[in-house]
Amino acid sequence: MRQDQNVATKRNAHGRRNILLVILSFVAGLIIVGLIAAQYAIRHAGPMLRARVVQTLSQRFNSQVHLGEFNVSVMHGLDVEGKNLSVRSNLAPSLPPQIQVREFNFHTGLLDVFRSPLHIGLVEVHGLRLTIPPKGQRSAMPKSGKSHGKISILIDMIVCNDATLTIMTDRPNKLPLQFQIHALTLTRVGNNKPMHFVAQLVNPRPVGAIASSGNFGPWNADDPSDTPVDGIYSFTHADLSTTHGIAGMLSSTGKYSGKLDTITVDGTTDTPDFSVDVSGHKVDLTTQFHAIVNGTNGNTYLQPVKAQFLHTHITATGDVVRAQNQPGHDIHLTMTIDKGRVEDLLWLGVKTDPPVMTGNVQLKAKFYLPPGKQPVNQKLRLQGTFAVENVSFSNAVIQKKMDQLSLRSRGRAPEAKDMDNETGVQRPGQQDVQANMHGVFELGDGKLELPQLVCTVPGAEVRLAGVYTLDGREFDFSGRARMQAPVSGIVGGWKGKLLKPLDSFFSKNGAGTEIPIRITGTSYNPHFRLNY
Repeated sequence: MRQDQNVATKRNAHGRRNILLVILSFVAGLIIVGLIAAQYAIRHAGPMLRARVVQTLSQRFNSQVHLGEFNVSVMHGLDVEGKNLSVRSNLAPSLPPQIQVREFNFHTGLLDVFRSPLHIGLVEVHGLRLTIPPKGQRSAMPKSGKSHGKISILIDMIVCNDATLTIMTDRPNKLPLQFQIHALTLTRVGNNKPMHFVAQLVNPRPVGAIASSGNFGPWNADDPSDTPVDGIYSFTHADLSTTHGIAGMLSSTGKYSGKLDTITVDGTTDTPDFSVDVSGHKVDLTTQFHAIVNGTNGNTYLQPVKAQFLHTHITATGDVVRAQNQPGHDIHLTMTIDKGRVEDLLWLGVKTDPPVMTGNVQLKAKFYLPPGKQPVNQKLRLQGTFAVENVSFSNAVIQKKMDQLSLRSRGRAPEAKDMDNETGVQRPGQQDVQANMHGVFELGDGKLELPQLVCTVPGAEVRLAGVYTLDGREFDFSGRARMQAPVSGIVGGWKGKLLKPLDSFFSKNGAGTEIPIRITGTSYNPHFRLNY
């Protein structure tokens, strides 16, 4: 009995050993298979991952992809480093690559290589160069009309340092538009969906720092200009002196949305020390604007801009477009001032201090500013009409002449004569007369031409034509003055009695007086005389 039990016990132990040997053999087989699989993965991870990167970029951008160095380390998962990457459109192989990368790196799990899509948390990019082809060549590109396949790599975030965006032009003698991007972060990259971005870049002109965030894409490989974009921006420390002829530090904030070639922008600007070089006088200039911007060439269409400085409000519509035959932009605007002060305009645009006159102004004008290195006052062109009410002159000599003209025109010659002997202190009840003006003007080559200028004061109307230089050093006007009083009443005294027989000779339609006059000299030393 005991012997049978011992035999059974030995048999059970032998059975357990056999089962254990089978399990150990199975585990050893798994280890061997795992080592073989790991060896295979290590051996093939680099080529497989390289192929996935090239395939993804080729499908994403419908492009030829060239990848220089591609190094993979498997010490802690997969550490990948690539160099000299370029992406060139299949639709325009003669154009420069749309995307060039000097160096990139990322990390992923070893087994992630065999998954689809491959998921990568972070890609770091150095030396990114984005190039948008000329608009003319983009429009000539044929449309592929085919699907670019499924994206095989998804990326949570791309961080770019030292990036450049270049927008090419097909115009001869034109430099491409270039933006230096110090930092660019892209998230939600892949699956043909919009990417979120945060960017810091330098605007080329006027030079200043731009910070922007928003959404970009999905990328339209057939026509990059049709790629959607939206976001917000801030533009700070923009040095307007980099644009020849003006100065000041501009700041701006706003929002934008649309496609690359038709971006709608709404924003505001503030330049607390804006000035034009001809005068050097600083004003606080603020604007509120609605504009359409072509992000592929920089052309801007203002619809409208509302500007304010001092006590003057200006509304402008028009466009700022790249010039045909030289670097820079042509600026065409239609300007309207419904509520303004003439002294504000003179302070900004004329060197004379104080401005020669004050008064309420209304203006409608066509504004043209071509590119070039000439000062603004030499290249600016302005044509239009104006009306100024309640005009007073800051120059005491001019104001005195206007006061005397009004008095004499109303037959009050003795009072006008008494003003020649006054010391400058007004008598009780005496006030400077105010004039009203309206006319047609044309500004260019540093001077203001007035082919039609009508000035009225109580008792007189003066019609003149002439020119006034913006530096205030010279003006020359001639025309005719019509006055209510006869010539004898204008001169007064015993001289007036002698001129009594000439009243009818100088009269207009049997009443009053009409005489030719001329005003010459400078704003500091004007000369009034009869123009015979």
